[in-house]
Parts: sequence; C-alpha cells; structure tokens
Amino acid sequence: MWIDRIVDFEPRTRLAAIKNVSLAEEHLHDHFPATGAADALPVMPASLIIEGMAQTAGILVGTVNRFTEKVILAKITRVELDADVGPGQTLRYDALLDRIDDAGAATSGTVSRLDHAQGVPAWEEIGRIDLMFSHIDQNMAGIEFPEENFVFSENFRTILRAGGLGDLVPPER
Repeated sequence: MWIDRIVDFEPRTRLAAIKNVSLAEEHLHDHFPATGAADALPVMPASLIIEGMAQTAGILVGTVNRFTEKVILAKITRVELDADVGPGQTLRYDALLDRIDDAGAATSGTVSRLDHAQGVPAWEEIGRIDLMFSHIDQNMAGIEFPEENFVFSENFRTILRAGGLGDLVPPER
C-alpha cells in the first residue's frame, strides 16, 4: 500500500489519504544513491506517487458499490508533479469522483506535501493527477475473474477500518 491512512471521506464525492515518507523505505535508497561526485538524494519516485493517488481514488470508486465491483486502474489521463518528496515529508492525496457508471469511473485529484522541517509546517499543492478506472467484470467480454484475483489484503482492510469505512469492508471469502 502506498497510503498510510484515510483522513477524510465524503461518499460518492471525495476521499483523502496521507502517506508519511520515511528513510526506512527501501526504494528511497535506490532513488537516487550517492555517487563519487554527489551525495545521496532520496526522493519518492513519481510512479509511486501516482500509485498512491490510484489507491486513494480506487478506494473512492470502490466504495460507491461497497466494493462489489473489481476496480482496476485503466488509464492515467493527466499527471503534473511540480516538486520532489523526500524522507520526513508527508503526502496528501485528495481524490474527487468526476463520473461513475457501470463501465467504470473518472477521478481527478491533487497531491500536496507537508514538510515537517519547516518552521511553520503548511500543506503545499505539488501536483495534479487524473485517472480512469474500469469495473473489470463489466468490461472483459464475458470473461469471469475469480475473487482471489482481486487484491483485498488485511492491510487494506485495516486502512479502511481505521479511516471510518469499516462498514464498507466486505467479509473475507
């Protein structure tokens, strides 16, 4: 999971989640490691920032039908990231539901950064990410997907419960 906690939820409208970026995360050591000429510059890879938004927006889309539809990311329609995010900073993903129907959904969102090292920490918007999702069972020409193909881990269930969405968590199969 590339989010740590759901912090705000308005059904069928918006969902916000945060991710605390820590130097304990292995991917930061490779992106970008020290070289003979330069010190290490650990930054959160843009692809993982996009994945954090995809998880946030995907949860929002999934809640509409109480997670009875298998929701998958179908298309990244826009990404604009204006700043790096490093250890000791927090990301906030704000996802809005723009459209939803039987085939899938479209979302738009903003990414903000909180730098705890600032004298007076404040959220700074650093990006915009628009995504499209598919309800896979409705779009694959009659192909049926077994339930175990849908990732609904205990970690995911814990994030939903902690975010006040426990009543939407489907029973374990």
